[in-house]
Amino acid sequence: MKQVREVLRLHLLANLSSRKIQGATGVARTTIQDYIKRCNDSDITIDSLNSINDDVLRLKLFGELISSTIKPFKQMPDYSYIHQELKQSKKDKTKVTLMFLWEAYKAEYGNDAYEYTQYRVYYKRYVQKLSPSMRQIHVAGEKLFVDYSGVTIPIHNQKTGEIDKAQVFVAVLGASGYTFVHVTHSQTQEDFILSHVLAYEFFGGTPRVVVPDNLKSAIIFNDKQHGLVINESYAALSRHFNMRVEPARPRKPKDKPKAEQGVQGIQRYILAHFRHLKIFSVEEANEKVATILDKYNNKIMKHLGKSRSNLFEELDSPELKPLPANRYIYEQFKVAKVNMDYHISLKKCNYSVPYKYLKEEVEVRYSTHHVRIYFKNDLIATHPRLRVIGQTSTLHEHMPREHQYIDNKMNPDRLRAWAKNIGEYSSLFVEDAFEAVEHKANAYRQIVAVLSLAKKYGDIELELALMYAAQKRILKVKSITSILDKKLYLQKSANNPVYETPSLFNTHKNLRGPNAYK
Repeated sequence: MKQVREVLRLHLLANLSSRKIQGATGVARTTIQDYIKRCNDSDITIDSLNSINDDVLRLKLFGELISSTIKPFKQMPDYSYIHQELKQSKKDKTKVTLMFLWEAYKAEYGNDAYEYTQYRVYYKRYVQKLSPSMRQIHVAGEKLFVDYSGVTIPIHNQKTGEIDKAQVFVAVLGASGYTFVHVTHSQTQEDFILSHVLAYEFFGGTPRVVVPDNLKSAIIFNDKQHGLVINESYAALSRHFNMRVEPARPRKPKDKPKAEQGVQGIQRYILAHFRHLKIFSVEEANEKVATILDKYNNKIMKHLGKSRSNLFEELDSPELKPLPANRYIYEQFKVAKVNMDYHISLKKCNYSVPYKYLKEEVEVRYSTHHVRIYFKNDLIATHPRLRVIGQTSTLHEHMPREHQYIDNKMNPDRLRAWAKNIGEYSSLFVEDAFEAVEHKANAYRQIVAVLSLAKKYGDIELELALMYAAQKRILKVKSITSILDKKLYLQKSANNPVYETPSLFNTHKNLRGPNAYK
């Protein structure tokens, strides 16, 4: 339902046409029109859209029936791709013809495909409309173009002498060309989103559209096979600032000429100042960039007789939307399954959810400070972010009565009975595992994982391994598995020449030794 929500958000928030929504989301236009019609026939508003869960939204839009949209028209070929194939054919002399490409198109779409005559007519019209370039007219406050400079800034490590390459993020407003520059350690998602947040604060507002390149920190897919798939963290950023994302087409720099011009201008004017300087940190680089950036934005452009700062104050600044009251907090996203102990795992730490969500898939949104867990867009749990591996955060209200599941499939008595059937040291391990946690249910997964090793290694081998683990006070599943794999319980000690290999049958003093029979 995320795709449906994004379509409705753009319709309700900005009243965009279906064509523009298609460009921002990648959803077919006929599907968008169907969603909008259903939305208009319902009582959904922009406020209720953010508050209702997926089930309620589906009921309001589709009722009990889930119908598929029927395509009323034939599938239009991608003539841009066809034109490029024919051009490449002439270059490579591969003899690809228009008939050959039509046959491939016909095989893919069958009855939804145009016949060859009409296919050829449409292609001829397409070629006639081609032009070398098209001048883009930018509406004030509408678009922000973002990109990274191909030229990096060397950062010198004073201790090791190594040189790292810092990345240069550039953001340019479409109407005024007003520019923001931020130096970061990398192009990773966290640095990329931080640069956006700082850019919006620098401009003092947000435009309606952001146009990024197709780097993975922003766009996962932008092709015919997958359609447009926006990185979830980047989509969350656009939702926070009430913007839409319209990425440039792959390998189409003319889709974002302002970004290309801005990067070129930054390289010529700002980065040129760094050619004879030694920079020792990213912070130092940003301080120097900030000083030069003001000069760049205030420089008078000869062909206009005004600076970028003048144009920004006249054009973009009055049209920018105000910043949200709360500063954006970077979050990462993960889909997790609720385990048998009514906890989910994140970065080797455990967080509880209400026990009724056992075995359900939930969405986890986490930052450096908090972890929020959602089920069908409903917030079901919030925890502080844990940092020590193995830590567990369990809320009392999430626990089932008597720590037993509704279906009674797992409880301490059942685990104890399972361990007793294997042997004495398995029972000892279960009790030690229960004592190591505050709530017994938090040890269920660990106990099940260890006792299940008996199926692979056998009861006797597991008992020997757990006897060895008990002597060393080892409870971790990974360590016990390693003991079994390496058979550490059979190895003799180098410091003890009279060391006896442990056995389940020589652990008390009443057994006669070999000397009793001489």
